[in-house]
Amino acid sequence: MTRGTTENISISSTPAGAEATISGLEVPAACITPCAIVAKRSADLTVSFAKEGFEPEIVQLTKEVPATGAAGFAGNILAGGLVGMGVDAVTGAAQDHKPNPVIVTLKPIRPLAPPAPARPRGKPAKRTPEAGT
Repeated sequence: MTRGTTENISISSTPAGAEATISGLEVPAACITPCAIVAKRSADLTVSFAKEGFEPEIVQLTKEVPATGAAGFAGNILAGGLVGMGVDAVTGAAQDHKPNPVIVTLKPIRPLAPPAPARPRGKPAKRTPEAGT
């Protein structure tokens, strides 16, 4: 009850301009990096990054009770008693998502193989009798 039930989560990538798709929200969302979302502290979140020419990345966020969350949780004893502690436990208000900010460095997709070297010009290919010429 001393902290809100939502938090801002910053999302960025190198290079910028990747599409970040966030699952685990009540309504799935997407944004172009850098961006930020508001999520319930109790949500189980996954951020998927996609950008043409780069390998996709997925980041699973975890939930932790930080020192400020623990202090707020303990503060409920004074402000809201056991009821306040119960509300924070159920709503996830004592938790924060980690990592926050969510930052990834996208890896370029490697070309499959270099092109085969071209045949030197100027000399015609040898013809063999078996080829019928």
